[in-house]
Amino acid sequence: MRSNQELVFLQVLADRALVPAAVLLEVSGTEQDSAQTWQQLATQTDLLTLSASIACFVRSPVADGLPSELNQALLKAACQRLDDAVWLRSDGLTKPVLPAQSQWLAGDWVLAAPAKLNARQSGSRALALKLVQLVVAEADTRDIEDVFRQDPGLSYQLLRLVNSVGMGSSRRITSFSQAILLLGRQQLRRWLNLMLFSANSDDYRSAMLLARVTQRSRALELLARQTGMDRAAQELAFMTGMFSMLGVLFGWPLSEVFKPLQISEVLVAAVLRHEGEIGQLLRLVELFERRDAVALMPLFANLQLSVADFNQINLQACHWMLGVVRAKPGDEHE
Repeated sequence: MRSNQELVFLQVLADRALVPAAVLLEVSGTEQDSAQTWQQLATQTDLLTLSASIACFVRSPVADGLPSELNQALLKAACQRLDDAVWLRSDGLTKPVLPAQSQWLAGDWVLAAPAKLNARQSGSRALALKLVQLVVAEADTRDIEDVFRQDPGLSYQLLRLVNSVGMGSSRRITSFSQAILLLGRQQLRRWLNLMLFSANSDDYRSAMLLARVTQRSRALELLARQTGMDRAAQELAFMTGMFSMLGVLFGWPLSEVFKPLQISEVLVAAVLRHEGEIGQLLRLVELFERRDAVALMPLFANLQLSVADFNQINLQACHWMLGVVRAKPGDEHE
């Protein structure tokens, strides 16, 4: 039986500096099928929250096919029209070059292999992988601190990320020990992994890669919660999202990245083979990222998940992602 709710696809758009700066909203199905979903979307609190934080767009050809009252509702929800002439989709696995008229960039260019690294960058990447090993092995805090002392850039990125999220403290975190005390080990492990994706300022993919992995990981965590998994499984789902993109980060096959790491077999099976409940959730999110509605729809019944709940989760994950990627350099020095 067909759902009366269509999928809402979210594409994070980069600006000309290749930094996340807008979200493009699309609805699956025909014009007639999608009108009800657009109407529901226009009044959703989660969309209003998102559009208050970042520019949200609807393609002009899509808006032209919607009733005028629905366009007014979307405008009231701060959703702007996006002309096709001012945005570009690039799926080539190279650094994109935007034409002069293009202000926004979509696509899978962010999945390109990293550029060849110089000696300093290679050393930083090696330390980053060592850090992953220590974190997943629940190493002593001192051992993790030692790695940070070897690369000030890694320390900077950790403090930058931790300071970017609302942790309920009026103080700015200025040292690694403060981060540990405030976050606790479980949250620390999460932020350390997020930090790896923004650690190389010379990597043109960094900002959008961080956005992609953050949104994926948070969506998996929320899906695990929605489908009744306990807190430990929710954390594992988040980490699955993180580890599923380490191959893109390092430019290696995932199986090679995993070899030196002492990772839960459940996580490995989920990432490499989409096995288990979390593996199925990862498959769901990956299909969503590819906007493959045909392959997505049959999975919802198996997971006992409604399309409406899935849409809401992705709006929430996108908003949470913004809190991570919008860290301001220098805040940790205040």
